[in-house]
Amino acid sequence: MSAQKYRGHWPRNYVYFENSSSNPYLIRRIEELNKTASGNVEAKVVCFYRRRDISNTLIMLADKHAKEIEEESETTVEADLTDKQKHQLKHRELFLSRQYESLPATHIRGKCSVALLNETESVLSYLDKEDTFFYSLVYDPSLKTLLADKGEIRVGPRYQADIPEMLLEGESDEREQSKLEVKVWDPNSPLTDRQIDQFLVVARAVGTFARALDCSSSVRQPSLHMSAAAASRDITLFHAMDTLYRHSYDLSSAISVLVPLGGPVLCRDEMEEWSASEASLFEEALEKYGKDFNDIRQDFLPWKSLTSIIEYYYMWKTTDRYVQQKRLKAAEAESKLKQVYIPTYSKPNPNQISTSNGKPGAVNGAVGTTFQPQNPLLGRACESCYATQSHQWYSWGPPNMQCRLCAICWLYWKKYGGLKMPTQSEEEKLSPSPTTEDPRVRSHVSRQAMQGMPVRNTGSPKSAVKTRQAFFLHTTYFTKFARQVCKNTLRLRQAARRPFVAINYAAIRAEYADRHAELSGSPLKSKSTRKPLACIIGYLEIHPAKKPNVIRSTPSLQTPTTKRMLTTPNHTSLSILGKRNYSHHNGLDGM
Repeated sequence: MSAQKYRGHWPRNYVYFENSSSNPYLIRRIEELNKTASGNVEAKVVCFYRRRDISNTLIMLADKHAKEIEEESETTVEADLTDKQKHQLKHRELFLSRQYESLPATHIRGKCSVALLNETESVLSYLDKEDTFFYSLVYDPSLKTLLADKGEIRVGPRYQADIPEMLLEGESDEREQSKLEVKVWDPNSPLTDRQIDQFLVVARAVGTFARALDCSSSVRQPSLHMSAAAASRDITLFHAMDTLYRHSYDLSSAISVLVPLGGPVLCRDEMEEWSASEASLFEEALEKYGKDFNDIRQDFLPWKSLTSIIEYYYMWKTTDRYVQQKRLKAAEAESKLKQVYIPTYSKPNPNQISTSNGKPGAVNGAVGTTFQPQNPLLGRACESCYATQSHQWYSWGPPNMQCRLCAICWLYWKKYGGLKMPTQSEEEKLSPSPTTEDPRVRSHVSRQAMQGMPVRNTGSPKSAVKTRQAFFLHTTYFTKFARQVCKNTLRLRQAARRPFVAINYAAIRAEYADRHAELSGSPLKSKSTRKPLACIIGYLEIHPAKKPNVIRSTPSLQTPTTKRMLTTPNHTSLSILGKRNYSHHNGLDGM
């Protein structure tokens, strides 16, 4: 017995998942590996979507975004790519989502690589590598929207600073000084380091006293050591050093500013401004969205500014609360699975096509074979590469289309979600073809392309386009009468323009009953009815039809055969029945 091969998968790996034997693989990123009560392993994954999974409107937005990136980048543009490269490049584009789902680990079919689109790298680099994908937009499945990824790498000319030229001696600076940075500290001050430290201690003491006088601060920091710790934060030190610089490092003047006439100056940062409930909301949002501060502000803290949230986050990372949560997460990570080994999937695919004897022939589509297979799919060319020989074939597309793919193109379809070569409909989009002479063929092909049906190759014996079964609506007699009798109430033209608005059939039925009662009292013009068959037969027995006299001559060997002579015909138009009129066929000339 041969040894079973296993492949290991870890969290943060990008993998293929198979949810259907005929559909392409799902591309997911493993976040966690959890073991269920039954002993099975489930993977909590982040979803990625292909172009075939989103609507055409969003695809147009994605193409517009790609063109904007091409215009700003200095790499290979789309115009330099061939039609085949453009076609295959669309199969490598993915859309990130914030959606999580749990899938069985046994459905993993292999690893792949997904990276954020690098604007400085050529797009051809993604085609040169197998199982490599890229993304630049974020897709929201619930809202059906596409947004730019906020974690994009800011590389390129639009993110670089414009360095101005050096000013010459005596040249004035014409830049707006209010937008430039302001000097707030001079290292060459007349004060020594010891004097500066003493002034900072005085500033902390003033801050502690100010918190004791403030009612809201005394509630939040009821103890002395909590007030002293809050007064020793960076906001107090920044205020003290800024006061020294503004007063030209004069200690007496700076100390008088710390305690003005109204009382001591109280400086508080975001850690003190936020309440306990706001802090718990922030921790909950951080657990859900991570460092996506825009979503945190939009869904949890809309009354806070983005600057305030970011400043609070970096101050919160210095607290004991952050250290405790980090330890809890580390303990949870230790209890979870670090790795899972999945055996190589070797079961046959249900879409696999086999010959009548059950063995996949090496030349299933070979030309010139005398064997006529019973399977109608055998003998057709590959729908992607048009190959006629392959060691294995797979049925592809709707069953009524009877299409198939070779082994190489089937693997490409499963991994990348498309055909290797552009189809006829995609070639028309990439490069407009000349106008078809027959308008019926042009409308047929365009309708087929709009419906997303696979286009049959020229090597296939039957046409891919099939006519749909015709149907008609059978109208009841009551409806026909109501259309004529109740024209004012029904209003057929208005109803036709609004086919989804229900018609008040109860009112029409009531009006028809009233009108029918009125019409039943007045004599109606009735059409003449056909007489019964017995009367017609009796009339024909009394008045038999007269047959025309036909002059016939006996043919002989001496005299040539004479033509059949009829009575003088009427000068009426001849019909299709023997090129004679109706009276000739029924013998009614003499009547």
